[in-house]
Amino acid sequence: MNDLTPAHTARRATGAPLGWLRTEIDRLFDDFGPARSLFNFGSLAPVPALELSSGDKEYRLAAELPGLTEADVEISVADGILTLKGEKREAEEHKEAGYLMSERRYGKFERRIALPEDVDGDRIEATFAKGVLTVTLPRSEQAHDRARKIAISTAG
Repeated sequence: MNDLTPAHTARRATGAPLGWLRTEIDRLFDDFGPARSLFNFGSLAPVPALELSSGDKEYRLAAELPGLTEADVEISVADGILTLKGEKREAEEHKEAGYLMSERRYGKFERRIALPEDVDGDRIEATFAKGVLTVTLPRSEQAHDRARKIAISTAG
């Protein structure tokens, strides 16, 4: 979409300082269409980085949660979905020579992870250390016994 919309044209016509820059940025966001929500800075919440690794007897999920404690995080599992929720609350106050500066930052997050079919949901465990949550997802022995290799033959 390279044409200027009426809203863009009206903004450009106002001659406001740096109005052309805002018009170009708005047009860039409009060109992205549905992806525009990626640039909605007012609604960004902290989203933990996740890493899932696989071993012979278990999977391990590591979530980076700097500044949080185990009390700030909730983990649940239902219908093969692991849900990780948390909330970060930060407040700072600085008092100096006649002024007070107060900052508060809050953010909630929720991640849902589809678990592999061979995870034993009853034996899942979690530990929290130095801002990293580690969830151990044991493999079910029954699921392992059901797995088999399938031979591939040539057609024809």
